[in-house]
Amino acid sequence: MDYDVIYIGSGNAAWQGGRFLRKKGLKILIIEESLYGGTCANRGCNSKALLDAPYEIKALADNFEGVGKSGNFEVDWPALMEFKRKRIANMAPFLDGKFEEYDLDVAHGKGVIIDEHTVQVADKKFTTEKIVIATGLKPVIPDIKGKEFLHDSTDFLDISELPKHAIIIGAGFVGMEFASILAEAGLEADVIIRGDMALKYFHQPYVHKVIEILKEKNIRFHFTENVKEIISNVEIDDPESRVLNVACAQNSDEFLRDPDAKIDNVAYEDGFTVNCESGLSLTGDYVIAAMGREANVENIGLENVGLKYTKNGIKVNGHLQTEVENIYAAGDVADTGIAKLVTVAIHHSKYLAKELIGEADEITYPVVPAVAYTIPRIATVGVPAYVAEKSDDFDVHTIRYGNSYSLELKNDMTAEAKVIVDKDLQIVGAEIYAADAENVANMFAFIINKKITLEELDYMIYAFPSSSSVCLYKLHNIHYDL
Repeated sequence: MDYDVIYIGSGNAAWQGGRFLRKKGLKILIIEESLYGGTCANRGCNSKALLDAPYEIKALADNFEGVGKSGNFEVDWPALMEFKRKRIANMAPFLDGKFEEYDLDVAHGKGVIIDEHTVQVADKKFTTEKIVIATGLKPVIPDIKGKEFLHDSTDFLDISELPKHAIIIGAGFVGMEFASILAEAGLEADVIIRGDMALKYFHQPYVHKVIEILKEKNIRFHFTENVKEIISNVEIDDPESRVLNVACAQNSDEFLRDPDAKIDNVAYEDGFTVNCESGLSLTGDYVIAAMGREANVENIGLENVGLKYTKNGIKVNGHLQTEVENIYAAGDVADTGIAKLVTVAIHHSKYLAKELIGEADEITYPVVPAVAYTIPRIATVGVPAYVAEKSDDFDVHTIRYGNSYSLELKNDMTAEAKVIVDKDLQIVGAEIYAADAENVANMFAFIINKKITLEELDYMIYAFPSSSSVCLYKLHNIHYDL
């Protein structure tokens, strides 16, 4: 055999464990058809974090409106994008260098599984004892008329100028986070949602708070709508149709689509019209597909070894093993029932490295914090509030630490958490709504995983002021009042 393990894909689900296996003496090949490091490093997490940060700062500055703020903080998107492109362009070469440092062999091209022990890249075939599929996810593009006019998250995170009026199809992580950027930039957007909830895996009262903020900033929401088609306005011959579409977009909540309605002072703007099955018609200059992601396994040879998959990925057992004994799947492409996050992909990769050398039992997971990087942020970790509220086994306590400690939280009056405890007063979950919810969620993840008691938390001394300390101090009420 040429290799002990071949990874198809070069993201965190691959190289994090690959370098460990190489140190153990195994010969490793990583195959990548695009940029080394995968989506998160080059087209996702890093780009989003860099582009989002100035708008987060702007929102924090706005907390001091009327109490010390002078002038406006404006974000220069073109300059920011230039900076982002320079920084992100270094990621793939950096990781290529790290792979060399870790003594990992690489092959650039599409990896296709030929049989259980052979992977082909272009005209080269490599043999291996074991194969790990780590190809991640790709954006869902609906099969509708005009789908060629859609832009995915990769496109938006590399756009030179922000659209004046975007139409966002979907309200998961991507849709809501992009809506927050556009809102802080003072631009317009319409968000089309197939169901009746945005960010459905998050605490809905907190999601509604974010939606209300976005509504105040020219972001409109259209629930229970299915997109039927997307039309380029340059292909519409009737100028009156163009005017009607723009009017509907600008007045979508009130406009009754009355064919006899009088429309005054509406200027036509070139762009795209999105028509929904209900008759709702919206016009904007940029249309974003934010309808989730699906398994990126097209044309990698799964049929050659009899592996089946769904949009959720390749089914694996508790050892991340597929139905083919020596083939595994890790990261987002693995259908495990666990949240598809880069942190989980890293967990998979580290576990699988031990599994492949016989040093691991069945995989287990700590509680996994998830964050929607809207402005403000929403986070969830552990037992969710909607489960706790329906059960006699838990109690839910609301901690309004922003209201009590606004001075310490940079004049943020709204920071709040809902803390879930079991009947022994052990913290088992938390929902957070705050500017830095991600940091507070990490704190709760540590508390839950380590089973730190309220009494132990009460004994500790924290750095003050800080968002974590004031939230923890408010937990005293649970400890003392019960």
